[in-house]
Amino acid sequence: MAEHTTDDGCRLAYEVRGPATAPGLVLVNSLGTDHTLWDAQIVPLAAHFRVLRFDARGHGASAVPPNDGTTIERLGRDVVSLMDAVGLARASVCGVSIGGLTALWLGIHAADRVGRLVLANTAARIGSRELWDDRMRLVRAAGLEALADITLARWFTPAFRAADPAAVARVRAAFLRVSPAGYIASCAALRDADLRAQAEHVQAPTLVVTGRHDVATPAADGGALAAAISGARLLDLDAAHLSNVECAPAFTAAVLDVLREER
Repeated sequence: MAEHTTDDGCRLAYEVRGPATAPGLVLVNSLGTDHTLWDAQIVPLAAHFRVLRFDARGHGASAVPPNDGTTIERLGRDVVSLMDAVGLARASVCGVSIGGLTALWLGIHAADRVGRLVLANTAARIGSRELWDDRMRLVRAAGLEALADITLARWFTPAFRAADPAAVARVRAAFLRVSPAGYIASCAALRDADLRAQAEHVQAPTLVVTGRHDVATPAADGGALAAAISGARLLDLDAAHLSNVECAPAFTAAVLDVLREER
């Protein structure tokens, strides 16, 4: 993977695939994953788009700056910085969970850089302050290993875990590669982020994807987000939190449909 250093000195690992002249598309990973979250999507999407995927700060091969003060705004500015670095003046953005919240921030605050949005398994406000404070305390005390099995049980339905243990194992391995400090910093960003009052300002054509078994970002939260964005469409998949993994063919087809639709 290539590397880019942001204005605040954070080194981000990224890759670009697809034709140089194709429309841009940025993929933003969820909390506790990395760019490999998009392995099922990268080949079909790169056939039609210039795809930028990367490891969010503190995840995968990307660094966590000392005294990191991660916010949703900072994560959004990381995307803009990467777009500038690879020459994408404008791109559609697809994100899962905190990646979807980052994409929402971009749709609000960097509208001139955004084509279309896919907001998957996310909400304008995810969880509560108490939830994220408790999560950060646990990771400080016991590390990410203590969270791994609980997290995978929330991310995938029992049926998927039984049917495709190899896929679950790959996601678990990526989870354990995350820097505990980076994970905690992203939890703080989620604790402090609330875009509910701003979501109505999104003008980009938007698809909101929910998982009907998602307890981390319940389908009702995704429905509320879709209702707040004028003209947004809603797709509910038979999945838990990582719908792009659990329902990969349906997710990929829906993304291609919305991004390739005539404008």
